[in-house]
Amino acid sequence: MTSTFHGLELGKRALFAQQAALSTTGHNVANANTTGYTRQRVEMQATNALSLNKYQLGTGVEVTKLVRLREEYLDVQLRGENQKLGYWEAKSDTLTKIEELMNEPSDQALAHTLDEFWKGWQDLSNNADSSAARSVVRQKGVAVTETFNHILNSLNTMQSELKDVIITKTKEINMLATQISGLNDQIARLVPNSYEPNDLYDQRDVLIDQLSKLVDVKVTSTNNGMVDVSVDGALLVSGQKANSISVDYDPVSGLVNPSEIKIAGKNINLESGELLGVMESYGVVGSESKSIIPTMKDKINSLAMTFANAVNSVHESGLNLDNINGVSDNKVPFFIGTSAQDLKVNPEIMKSLNLIAAANEESLGQSSAGNGKNALDIANIKMDGSLSFLDSTSTMDDFYRNIIGQLGIDSQEAQRMKDNTEVIVQQVENRRLSVSGVSLDEEMANMIKFQQAYNAAARMVTVMDQCLEKVINGMGRVGL
Repeated sequence: MTSTFHGLELGKRALFAQQAALSTTGHNVANANTTGYTRQRVEMQATNALSLNKYQLGTGVEVTKLVRLREEYLDVQLRGENQKLGYWEAKSDTLTKIEELMNEPSDQALAHTLDEFWKGWQDLSNNADSSAARSVVRQKGVAVTETFNHILNSLNTMQSELKDVIITKTKEINMLATQISGLNDQIARLVPNSYEPNDLYDQRDVLIDQLSKLVDVKVTSTNNGMVDVSVDGALLVSGQKANSISVDYDPVSGLVNPSEIKIAGKNINLESGELLGVMESYGVVGSESKSIIPTMKDKINSLAMTFANAVNSVHESGLNLDNINGVSDNKVPFFIGTSAQDLKVNPEIMKSLNLIAAANEESLGQSSAGNGKNALDIANIKMDGSLSFLDSTSTMDDFYRNIIGQLGIDSQEAQRMKDNTEVIVQQVENRRLSVSGVSLDEEMANMIKFQQAYNAAARMVTVMDQCLEKVINGMGRVGL
């Protein structure tokens, strides 16, 4: 025989189970817009039956666990694409800034400034004794040097800012690792006691998602609900312990030293992620082809110094007004400087227009103030195809067009990869939301379902209470 109070116990269990389901539904609804929240579901099962003679009598229901509806495969896929997105975002951002700096084509850009400089010498060749024409040449020279100076200073500033970004991203990685290890610790205290810390799992997954955009991580589940997070085999998070990533620089070039990127003393090779994208934008030793700003600085410096040396070579072979008038035999270079950053018009020419060498020696070994043949030779440097730039020989225009063309190709490629990866990340995120996201329509339907079940269980308790009341207060009182 079953207990007299069997029905009450059965109804109580039903009330508790449906109440847990209603509470979980309410928790889902409350977190419908919470970033990283994974919807939860109460799993119920029938409690052990009572064996009676030839049959078993059910004893109700119990909640076995609260389940997070999450697909691990989608997490792995999202994090894999997330690191690619971070990498291409960093490179695209740097290349876009350089494009904005070069500002081609425009009247303020280097190409137009150089054209104006050559035009100034062309005009001077026709009016070699004109102070106005000489002043224009000097001013156009100043404009060219200021443009080169601005480009190099801006690239240096950009590179310095990227170094700060590397430091910031490194600190962010270490901070995320510390937070993940802290959550591991909290989870490890609860899981052995049969708790399901689903909300802590969600918080940890959000942090791992953020970390995956910075570096290429691998996540491995361990005991007591904890995870290990590694980068190229080195443990960034090992259970309740967090290690640090460190980045060092080459003492000579100042670029990132790839052999000094370490986690807990172990050297690592970054394959992707925002940190690697920022490093390659800043410059990495041994990866010059991928180092964006150092490569651009080398090209601009080569252009500036080849340009200055070519002009100086012809200029110093000519005659200035002081030479022609017998005032002085002194010949000066038009430009001075060792790089695009400090290139400037010779201060002596800034003091005296007479030192601009527009003439050359005529057949009789003499020259006149109206001789502009040397100015024409300088103007023709523009079309000189024998100028040496880095590892190539070409005209100045061709070399500069190649710089701008390659910059455009690289920027377009980085933007295309960024856009493609963004689409993939969004697609994976949508698939993950279809599994883990909260649907308010579905939760409302569940709410009504659990509400009706709760009401029915409560009604059953009432019925059993009435039955027991009759047994307790009504039996044995015949005739009363």
